[in-house]
Amino acid sequence: MATSSDGGGSSSGCLQIWTSLAVLALAVALLSLRSPLPAPGMADDLPASVHDISVKDIKGNDVKLSEYAGKVLLIVNVASKCGLTNSNYKELNVLYEKYKEKDLEILAFPCNQFAGQEPGSNKEIEQAVCTRFKAEFPIFDKIAVNGKEAAPLYKFLKSQKGGFLGDGIKWNFTKFLVDKDGKVVERYAPTTSPLKIENDIQKLLGIS
Repeated sequence: MATSSDGGGSSSGCLQIWTSLAVLALAVALLSLRSPLPAPGMADDLPASVHDISVKDIKGNDVKLSEYAGKVLLIVNVASKCGLTNSNYKELNVLYEKYKEKDLEILAFPCNQFAGQEPGSNKEIEQAVCTRFKAEFPIFDKIAVNGKEAAPLYKFLKSQKGGFLGDGIKWNFTKFLVDKDGKVVERYAPTTSPLKIENDIQKLLGIS
């Protein structure tokens, strides 16, 4: 009797295991239907370089960044009312004056996502940059650099060079250095002063 009882229990246990496995397999199949794996080549949707991206200038005109092919780019998200503003604009001006004839271009993108420190309209931003900060390098349309509304340019920049504790832009005056082929070479923290990037710029310009 004991043997019969043990055999029946074993058979019942096997049935339960197979039933559980079948349920698990069905659940996995349903999840696969709801959340399909990314199709091969989906990563190819990203631009090959910065030069494949278009932006708008401070007046709302379309600008293809391919216009800057053959130049080294320093791309910066700027703000007019940040504690880092005066020192960054001052040093960016120094770099631009020194290297603009040697194929360096500085591209500034106003952003109001950090403590609301770039609240003005494009016209107000342009006036402040030109009169207060004396900047001659190009200033572009105010954009978002983080979140769902992040500009395509910044989605690309962040995908190429992540930051400390995640890829998101942490604050005003994060800097990306881009080579003449439109490839992102380096990313610098907001607290990295522009003049500390000078040696890296010189190397890309071929004048170090």
